[in-house]
Amino acid sequence: MYKLGIDVGGTNTDAVLIDENLQVVAAVKNPTSGDIYTGIMGAVDAVLDESGVDRALIGQAMLGTTQCTNAIVERKGLAPIAILRIGAPATVGIPPMVDWAEDIAAVCVDALVIEGGFEYDGKRLAEFDEAACRAFFEGVKGRVEAVAVSSVFSTVRNDDELRAAEIAREVLGEGVHVSISSEIGSMGLIERENATILNAALYDVARRFTEGFAQSLADKGVVNAEVYLSQNDGTLMTMEHARRYPILTIACGPTNSIRGASYLSRRDDAIVIDVGGTTTDLGVLAHGFPRESGVAVTIGGVRTNFRMPDVVSIGLGGGSIVRVADDGTVCVGPDSVGYEIARKALVFGGDTMTATDIAVRLGMAEVGDGALVADIPEDVAERAMAAIRALVEDAIDVMKVSSDDIDVVLVGGGAIVLPHELAGTAEVDAPEHAGCANAIGSAISKVSGVYEALVDYDVTPRDEALAIARAAAVDAAVEAGAVRDTVEIIDAEDVPLAYYPGHTNRVKVKAAGDLG
Repeated sequence: MYKLGIDVGGTNTDAVLIDENLQVVAAVKNPTSGDIYTGIMGAVDAVLDESGVDRALIGQAMLGTTQCTNAIVERKGLAPIAILRIGAPATVGIPPMVDWAEDIAAVCVDALVIEGGFEYDGKRLAEFDEAACRAFFEGVKGRVEAVAVSSVFSTVRNDDELRAAEIAREVLGEGVHVSISSEIGSMGLIERENATILNAALYDVARRFTEGFAQSLADKGVVNAEVYLSQNDGTLMTMEHARRYPILTIACGPTNSIRGASYLSRRDDAIVIDVGGTTTDLGVLAHGFPRESGVAVTIGGVRTNFRMPDVVSIGLGGGSIVRVADDGTVCVGPDSVGYEIARKALVFGGDTMTATDIAVRLGMAEVGDGALVADIPEDVAERAMAAIRALVEDAIDVMKVSSDDIDVVLVGGGAIVLPHELAGTAEVDAPEHAGCANAIGSAISKVSGVYEALVDYDVTPRDEALAIARAAAVDAAVEAGAVRDTVEIIDAEDVPLAYYPGHTNRVKVKAAGDLG
């Protein structure tokens, strides 16, 4: 059986076909279309035609998509929602969506803060006001498609969130999606609540693209494939999981590239530089998986704290426009010809000097017609490359956690524009098939499970707490579809919380395994 991996980028949609030995059989790039699906299906047709593989032999299909990111940024297709926070009287000082822009805050039909919730140690803060909860949902019935429920310290105890979700389904019906914050974000009520609100608002977007992708594959004769979606920790989730937690697909593109870079380079630790047509993303490969951001992340102007990859983006790509000022200064980007590079770049007969033209002029790449860039003065090309080098080296410094040199893996269709000698690096590798590392990462990804809790080591000894966390993370990975015998702990941490009484620590463990 074969695996089909697809990754939708802003410029290109990449598709790869991988055999049972995880060897690349075929790989293609297809322009990304405005409706997403035309580009996806064009890529599927192209990769299957190139491989000659019987479509009925594809057993798994994996998709990494920008649909949810686009919906938030463009404010399109978001579902009308209701917001219930459980935490009065302690949390009424800051209402839900307090700092949201008006255009995206418009997704909220109504919001209410009711009594309930718990303290950091699981002790009850106030009794859950079930009557107020039920009355609120009765009031929004018929006006919303999804509900976001949050509660103070629900990452410690989520009893009230679960009960509120039950009441929501009783009153509103099973057709209304309910998101609860304890399943989405981490410590920090406001940011966790924000992530939950976005997740609820994305419900209809997720339903449409998951159903559309499955149907499109069937229309193309891919009828025996189990379908999975890439999530932003470098692992996969089922279609049902993606419908419940669509926010986890945000930023899956960079993580797919990082996982693909790990596989292609046979490295578990490195900085991965993914060069596209317009931007370059830098991420850190740690123990074979993307390093997660340790700070709150803003999405479409909304501050959240759900897991996101630690990625830095710079305005540099294969299509970045190169300009020479009157004083001889050479500037590269941040604007780009993007998907029009095949028409506008000098090497393709266009009239715009790009980073790709510079790479061809300096003999670093063989793309298009090299004779068309022979007139670029060598000193201009060298100064442009120096500017490119400086941009990348500065970004590498931002991502490093020590002064030691570190390996770098170059991937992406625009990687040809980068030099292979970079300050602060030990070895720079551009592996075979680097141009489609994102789709490869989607195809070879594993399934994960995460467990996070606050533990007082005076009550539960550290070794016992970590053992419980490891077992729970493994169980979560198996529940998500991993084969138990293949599941491994890939990350474990316990962080002391100085502002809590006793010896309270935040314990977080992540496990991952192969798909069943």
